[in-house]
Amino acid sequence: MKKTASAVWQGGLKDGKGTISTGSGALKENPYGFNTRFEEQPGTNPEELIGAAHAGCFSMAFSMMLGMENFTAERIETKAAVTLDKVGEGFEITSIDLTMSAKIPGIDNEQFQTIANKAKEGCPVSKVLNAKISLDATLLN
Repeated sequence: MKKTASAVWQGGLKDGKGTISTGSGALKENPYGFNTRFEEQPGTNPEELIGAAHAGCFSMAFSMMLGMENFTAERIETKAAVTLDKVGEGFEITSIDLTMSAKIPGIDNEQFQTIANKAKEGCPVSKVLNAKISLDATLLN
């Protein structure tokens, strides 16, 4: 299985502009630039997209691992905060903080935490990232 995405960039770092697209068409020529990445202007950026991918991947991995233990979530909500820091001459994603809450009938908190941490380690996106990944998991009643 192979998924695709593309980016087009025109101009210099600070005055240039680009677009990001996915092969599925979910994103089609979404604009991004220095201001959306480093100056908190509206628009997307690579770190935000990595966060969305990580939150989605983790939620699916957690759902799968719950199923392996005969649990089914009513709802899983995951947020990812991606930290981009200046390191030496460039930048680096240094950490991703996952915050997840879920409603799962019949599970106790110890089982919940164990499965959540396995999902954090086993999620394909977690495996590809070279950043410190933390997880704050809350079981909802």
